[in-house]
Amino acid sequence: MNIKCLIIAAGQGSRMRHGGNGKPLVPVLGISLIERILRALVSTGVEEFYVVVGYKKEALCAALEELSNKLAVSIRPIHNEHWNAGNGTSVYQAREELLEPFLLLMADHLFDPAIVRNLLQYPLPDGGISLCVDFNLNNPLVDLEDVTQVKVVDGNIVSIGKGLDGYNGFDTGIFKCTPAIFDMLERSSRINGDATLSGAVGLLAAGGKAAACDIGGRFWIDVDNRAALKLAEQALLNDLRGKSTDGPVARYLNRPISIRISRFLARYPVTPNHISLFSFLCSLLAAGMIAAGGYPALALGGLLAQFASVIDGSDGEIARLKFQSSSYGGWLDAVLDRYADGFLLFALTWHHYQIRTESWILLIGFAAVIGSFMVSYTADKYDNMMLEKIGRGASFRLGRDVRVLLIFIGAVFNQAALTLVVIAVVMNAEAIRRLFVCRNS
Repeated sequence: MNIKCLIIAAGQGSRMRHGGNGKPLVPVLGISLIERILRALVSTGVEEFYVVVGYKKEALCAALEELSNKLAVSIRPIHNEHWNAGNGTSVYQAREELLEPFLLLMADHLFDPAIVRNLLQYPLPDGGISLCVDFNLNNPLVDLEDVTQVKVVDGNIVSIGKGLDGYNGFDTGIFKCTPAIFDMLERSSRINGDATLSGAVGLLAAGGKAAACDIGGRFWIDVDNRAALKLAEQALLNDLRGKSTDGPVARYLNRPISIRISRFLARYPVTPNHISLFSFLCSLLAAGMIAAGGYPALALGGLLAQFASVIDGSDGEIARLKFQSSSYGGWLDAVLDRYADGFLLFALTWHHYQIRTESWILLIGFAAVIGSFMVSYTADKYDNMMLEKIGRGASFRLGRDVRVLLIFIGAVFNQAALTLVVIAVVMNAEAIRRLFVCRNS
């Protein structure tokens, strides 16, 4: 099924103060609004786009051509000479292109792709439209002074507009339409003098042709001004929290710090692989300091190892924020982490061995390395088998985040040998525990 989508991107967006390139090209954590919207839609299966342009059309058309090549999808600009006459005039420009049901979205609304996936399966009234409606009237991301309100009765929209009395939902600007919308746009403009999309939806609602699709509390936001832009960025960053495979240290200590770092890095041409390599180099330097001997070097090495562990979380965060995830990147990060673990544990072993030439510490160091590697080796299988429990927050998980924190604490308290004993016992016990937990899965 070829899904077509019309995106309205013709307006000036004067409230945004976008610096001259037009609101669709305003960056949100390093990625433009229009690119974030297009990528979200591509993930739902949309392959053919029509984008109505108007204000600053040259810059936007150039960006759309680049995105068409980057995303390997068809993006056709449609120019609206009367872009400042109401958003309905922009929709009307596509009447000759869209002769079958299509998606209709705004170029300044960010959303969870699950909303569109649900809409694609939602019944479409014959000769009408389906509009995604947010029934959470306490949604903190909604600008109550600007949002379009809707009143829904028995799943159908009965009225729509701003300053609406008795409303029970918000218009998210995400539609599935039949070509009948074009006739209603023409009629609304000609008879009522209303050139807005809401005017046409109001006519369809009066005829029982406007269905409401509940978004189920999922994320969406109209990025209409600088305050909304900050809210959108914070919402995207918050979505990085609570990764299902995070251990307790990563979730409650490392992640809050790494997200702040990622927010800064997202504005620069830094890739996830750059961050993985930087984290690995920090771990190597930490291992060298720990192995050098002496308490000051040991303590600084432990601190640097923990810093590297925090930074290590930013590679995945940047990958998600900037749509740069790749199988190779994840594999590279895992390989570098194993090397870093080996160097850090060997350095801790060597540190103690230099002070006291005791052969047993070599066995303990070996056991710590083996236990750590086995925990990492069993991680994928364990996480996949326990995914449902992890998603509910019910799964117990120990991993690299705990291991590196133990190295940091042991280094600060000058307890290299004790740290290796604890890591050897805890990591091997965790690997064995996973074998028992997963044996019948």
